Amino acid sequence: MATFQAPKGTYDLIPPFSAKYLAVRDAISAPLRKAGYGYIETPGFEDVNLFARGVGESTDIVTKEMFTLTTKGGTNLALRPEGTASVLRAALEASLHKQGNLPAKLWYSGSYYRYERPQKGRYRHFSQVGAEAIGAEDPALDAELIILADQAYRTLGLSNFRILLNSLGDKECRPVYREALQSFLRGLDLDEETIRRAEINPLRVLDDKRTDVQRQLVGAPMLRDYLCDACKAYHEEVRELITAAGVAFEDDEKLVRGLDYYTRTTFEFVHDGLGAQSAVGGGGRYDGLSEMIGGPALPSVGWALGVDRTVLALEAEGIELDIPAPTAVFAVALGASKPRVFGLVTELRKAGVAADMSYGGKGLKGAMKDANRSGARFAIVAGDRDLADGVVQVKDMESGEQGPVALTDVVEALRAKLG
Repeated sequence: MATFQAPKGTYDLIPPFSAKYLAVRDAISAPLRKAGYGYIETPGFEDVNLFARGVGESTDIVTKEMFTLTTKGGTNLALRPEGTASVLRAALEASLHKQGNLPAKLWYSGSYYRYERPQKGRYRHFSQVGAEAIGAEDPALDAELIILADQAYRTLGLSNFRILLNSLGDKECRPVYREALQSFLRGLDLDEETIRRAEINPLRVLDDKRTDVQRQLVGAPMLRDYLCDACKAYHEEVRELITAAGVAFEDDEKLVRGLDYYTRTTFEFVHDGLGAQSAVGGGGRYDGLSEMIGGPALPSVGWALGVDRTVLALEAEGIELDIPAPTAVFAVALGASKPRVFGLVTELRKAGVAADMSYGGKGLKGAMKDANRSGARFAIVAGDRDLADGVVQVKDMESGEQGPVALTDVVEALRAKLG
């Protein structure tokens, strides 16, 4: 028999570790839900051109990292490498922009796929929670999203992360800067692929992590010197709103991010305890993306935070999340008591108590081991004699105290004990 394994660069989430991922997803999405963001879910694959147009043909994501496939009908699809283009496509298809009440505020959670060289913190299958505010151009939206992400991380107990902030200008001022940067780059000793990238989107060269490229970029023109008055005023208002909320950030004039659709505000969350893969999330404004994929002008802003890297950040800071045990009451049926005990477990669940029981006909010793492993606060033990007396034995798994409780009272008694 062949033994199958998870594909290279992927992972399985298995209890009890998987509970940490669920807790992180809940913590990141909680501030969004309280700020008016509604949940959206999109397919795991899309038309490949959605990402080629939106993410950008010069990006590593499109040129090197997308998982693509051709259907039997000849349609070219791609497993989604990021969430924004898919969410905007879904919003346009559902005509959310025609229903009024803009911006449409949406959040999502799911798996994404990129063909990358696997290493710690960089996988071919990874998990993100994201948020998008579609259809409004307002510095307060940019600030809101940054503040909500900061709040989520603070709620988790993280403190050793930094927020990097920059402005990429808009369609008025960026073309002038683009021309100046391209002129500068043409005078450098760059490889053929980087030269090609510089001609398509020169800002992406600033994001190149190679030391020999970064060394040559010393003295490159900076976008801040080319921002128009409107972009300067917009960016300053974002900075002021974030500062007023007590959220610290660092100005990073070289911050570009890896996607072509960003305009004006761009930001990144980095954690210094993660080594080379220090980015735990990021985002920015993408005012022209809707038009790129065939929609009307819909200025928008959003972010995505990596669940995988957030978990690594928690581990780097030594933070253990307070995750309640999945089981509050564990039942052990001895002798012929199983049908009645099974019914009791069902009653507890209906009453809102997380309950489980021992299966497989184990004896008292083995069943109590199961109870200990479950993390339950209380155990119910019942044998034939107990049922004949109309009681079950309830054991406090912390103190070890044990005593009889009437069958008719046990559900309410346990609910009261559990608070």
